[in-house]
Amino acid sequence: MVAYWVARSKVNDPEQYKKYADLAPAIFAKFGGKFLARGGKFKILEGPEKFHRFIVMEFPSLERAVACHDSPEYQAAAAHRKKDGAGELEVVIVESV
Repeated sequence: MVAYWVARSKVNDPEQYKKYADLAPAIFAKFGGKFLARGGKFKILEGPEKFHRFIVMEFPSLERAVACHDSPEYQAAAAHRKKDGAGELEVVIVESV
């Protein structure tokens, strides 16, 4: 069953965050992930306006999405985003119905 990686992010240091953003797509693809929404126009209807970038990806399964997140490659890329608070991120992986 396919699963969706849903992320909300806030970029605090665009230069440092770009290092993460440049590496991550190839890692997602390696695990079968494909972008359904990445950035773009949005409207916050409820909740805090802390996040200003939204990402939705589809993976072949919840297990593949979790394996991607937990992989050494992704964690190395994420280190760029985490360095000195360059970016804040919330991620949820959910199976489809």
